[in-house]
Amino acid sequence: MHGDGFVDGNSAAGMFAEALGLDITTAVVTCAGCGRGGPFAETHVYDQGPGVVARCTTCEAVVARLVRTPTDAWLDLRGARSVRIPLSQ
Repeated sequence: MHGDGFVDGNSAAGMFAEALGLDITTAVVTCAGCGRGGPFAETHVYDQGPGVVARCTTCEAVVARLVRTPTDAWLDLRGARSVRIPLSQ
């Protein structure tokens, strides 16, 4: 954990993999706030609440939220302009 209370995106990989069925760490997320694109693995993840929040490393805008209930996963990507997922070949 960093001094600012966040961990990197790798720590949220399991929750996102369970919800999406893919490895999110290699996805390139483009922030809707500042336009920076980079691997999800580099986002600042805050995981001390009821879910996880991933923030842009440049402007700290929220790019993704994920909350699990016993029956559902709630995913909010409206802070991401785009999410590019490399397909394995």
